[in-house]
Amino acid sequence: MSKNITKRAEDYSKWYNELVVKADLAENSGVRGCMVIKPYGYAIWEKMQAELDKKFKETGHQNAYFPLFIPKSYFSKEASHVDGFAKECAVVTHYRLRTAADGKTIEVDPDAKLEEELIVRPTSETIIWDTYRKWIESYRDLPILINQWANVVRWEMRTRLFLRTSEFLWQEGHTAHATQSEAVQEAELMLNIYSDFAENFMAMPVVRGFKSANERFAGAIETYCIEALMQDGKALQAGTSHFLGQNFAKAFDVKFTSQEGKQEYVWATSWGVSTRLMGALVMTHSDDNGLVLPPNLAPIQVVIIPIHKTEEQLEEIKAAVKIITDQFKKLNISFKYDDRTTFKPGWKFNEYELKGVPVRIAVGPKDLENGTFEVARRDTLTKEVVAKDGIVTYVQDLLEEIQNSLFQKALEYRDAHITEVNSFEEFKEVLEGKAGFVSAHWDGTVETEEKIKDLTKATIRCIPLDQVLEDGVCVLTGQPSKGRVLFAKSY
Repeated sequence: MSKNITKRAEDYSKWYNELVVKADLAENSGVRGCMVIKPYGYAIWEKMQAELDKKFKETGHQNAYFPLFIPKSYFSKEASHVDGFAKECAVVTHYRLRTAADGKTIEVDPDAKLEEELIVRPTSETIIWDTYRKWIESYRDLPILINQWANVVRWEMRTRLFLRTSEFLWQEGHTAHATQSEAVQEAELMLNIYSDFAENFMAMPVVRGFKSANERFAGAIETYCIEALMQDGKALQAGTSHFLGQNFAKAFDVKFTSQEGKQEYVWATSWGVSTRLMGALVMTHSDDNGLVLPPNLAPIQVVIIPIHKTEEQLEEIKAAVKIITDQFKKLNISFKYDDRTTFKPGWKFNEYELKGVPVRIAVGPKDLENGTFEVARRDTLTKEVVAKDGIVTYVQDLLEEIQNSLFQKALEYRDAHITEVNSFEEFKEVLEGKAGFVSAHWDGTVETEEKIKDLTKATIRCIPLDQVLEDGVCVLTGQPSKGRVLFAKSY
């Protein structure tokens, strides 16, 4: 199997696009800006879903589903929210087609115009808060802790598989609380869940922080975020959690009777991650040979490939393999025994290397004679000969080692690419040469942030939660600053 993937060093963007397609994760569809997620790609997304869903439910959240279509009038109720999404909204104006006079052409039926136009959801705050108004009367009805797994549409002009598409899959949580402190705690809790998932399952180190006012979610009081660094030195926003204050409650008149008998507006949060995480997974670990998947999210953790010449040899290998795969099942280690005779072992080696399967076991007649197996790990492309009796324990330990090793490698890269600068010249030099996160003082104004973006294409990715307060001066204006923030070019 020939990979023919562009080298990362030659063209990182082209490498990424080719890898997503060649590794069978996704492909472009007949609708501009939309993608088909193929079975192997969707299997990874399902593992992400399963783990996140488990974490949500462990913290008291329940799943529900809300409509895809939102009345246009709902958007006008929260001005900053509609302003933030207006340019990306797809609008439904009619509900029927008809055959034209020529008997062949299909056209929109002008008599089927909707009384009120519908927005295809770019996010669900408006439809959900209209619903919550009917659910909430008293403090006894709170908190409401709801999540939905859904698709959304944001009409993007420049698209890239997984990273930015007109339609994408995600989860969006929407919660309602009696007090401000409860809502803030909820937003911070979800940020920590996202951070834990990114680091322990994706093996992707993240910086936890909050957004500047300019980068905040439309309608939020505070946006918390996790930011990751890709191998080309660009940042990627991997998840956000928003403290919405009482903005949506006031817009949709969602009140409750407090324990003291007073009418009060509820406090809100929303939070989400999307199939953009698939892009982050690819770009954090993969190499010029193909995908590199962390074992915790790999659909196939171990592939076993028989090497044989006769049917009799294949049967002997199959019997030996069954003994270890039975033990893999008990340990919940996912595996594939690829005994297809239509492809040679070398072709299969290339296929599973391209698809990022963490561990490969090869078994031939000589291995059976010697009581050994050849074990190869995808992340380092190294091989070991392992005794048959200890193979299961060896593989179990190896999977854990690969998971930890991938995280450490990504962490070392990330930490080596956080650079403190004290002048705008340094700022530009690091951004263009070394890339990564640039830690710099900023005067706190939207104007300065926008000017830096215009001059360098870098934005404030986050104000770290563990930011050390220190007196300094803004790298651009020289005005006083109380601490450093992280700038970067981003996806």
